[in-house]
Amino acid sequence: MATEKVVVSNYSPEQTAQAVESYQAGQTVEAIALALGKSARSVVAKLSREGVYVAKTKAKGANRVTKAQLVAQIAAKTGASEEALESLEKATHEALELVAQAL
Repeated sequence: MATEKVVVSNYSPEQTAQAVESYQAGQTVEAIALALGKSARSVVAKLSREGVYVAKTKAKGANRVTKAQLVAQIAAKTGASEEALESLEKATHEALELVAQAL
């Protein structure tokens, strides 16, 4: 007894073509998903399978000031030694930026 494998597609050929054309025309994945009644993740997966999706580049942290540098700035502005303020490095980066800007 041979079993047949049935392939079910969530996208019709027309939907696939529409998604690819829309993406290549510059529409966002979210807009395409809304138009097709699919989730954004589903559209990304489909566009990836079709070989057209380009992942967004992640922002590099190269220009970000380190927490140690922020503590050093705070120490310089307050006249305190960096060693005395060393425990500030346990604070969040955002909190340290706020303090440094406020001084």
